[in-house]
Amino acid sequence: VQQIQATGGAFAAILADGSAVAWGKPDFGGDCSAVQQQLSNVEQIQAATAAFAAILANGSVVTWGNPDQGGDCSAVQLQNVQQIQA
Repeated sequence: VQQIQATGGAFAAILADGSAVAWGKPDFGGDCSAVQQQLSNVEQIQAATAAFAAILANGSVVTWGNPDQGGDCSAVQLQNVQQIQA
């Protein structure tokens, strides 16, 4: 495990192979199955109250969790991202 982050009810971890996993309450980001295939080459995970954001090696961002708490970034284009802060 390279990094672990936590929301109010879930955890997410970057594994040694660069993939990411999450567990805990689904409405707090504990279920990343909808984006699991995108979670490769993960460099950083940032947690908010009920959502996670992962920066990938190519500078793109994958989010999951409560859409009202940052778990849905589909309305914006996030490319060449170097850091995220919650």
